Amino acid sequence: MKLRIHQFIPFTRVEGPGARVCIQVQGCPIHCPGCAVPFTWSTKGGYEITVSELAERIMAGPKVEGITFLGGEPFEQAAGLAELGGILKEAGLSVMTFSGYLLEDILAANRQDWNELLRVTDLLVDGPFRKDLRDLSRPWVGSSNQRYHFLTERYVDLKDRLGNIPNRLEVTLKPDGRVFTNGMATIEDLEGLLNELIK
Repeated sequence: MKLRIHQFIPFTRVEGPGARVCIQVQGCPIHCPGCAVPFTWSTKGGYEITVSELAERIMAGPKVEGITFLGGEPFEQAAGLAELGGILKEAGLSVMTFSGYLLEDILAANRQDWNELLRVTDLLVDGPFRKDLRDLSRPWVGSSNQRYHFLTERYVDLKDRLGNIPNRLEVTLKPDGRVFTNGMATIEDLEGLLNELIK
């Protein structure tokens, strides 16, 4: 089975609890106004990779406690992500999934592939980004309507501590000179970072 992804991040500390691998999928039909990653909307962007190749890369990569699926929209490629998540769960890793869909709508759809992705997910963050409700006071989310669902016991201890976990930003310099950022930051934080870089 193949996935169409925008990027593979082999190690991150800003896309969920602890050290993680991150898969940013390509393709999203929701198109939230103010989305920070509209370049992930098209289903023709990114590149294809097999689930087995991704699993091998993750197992051979840096030691992590889990994987995060974000978008794009992960539930648009639920079957492949569920397969990958199942392989990684068997190896003891956790799964965190972001979705612009609401959990109630995912459950009501009663689609086998969506149910399978939910089954392997430990922590689900649901809800579309809403520019009018922009809020970075909680970790990993961009607007106050977005919700955390602890679907297993894996991270339930975080439920009452979310307000104490800061959002963070990672900056990586690629070999070709491009600067890559991931995580959450305010415009003011980004401007401050850029000002420091050009001093």
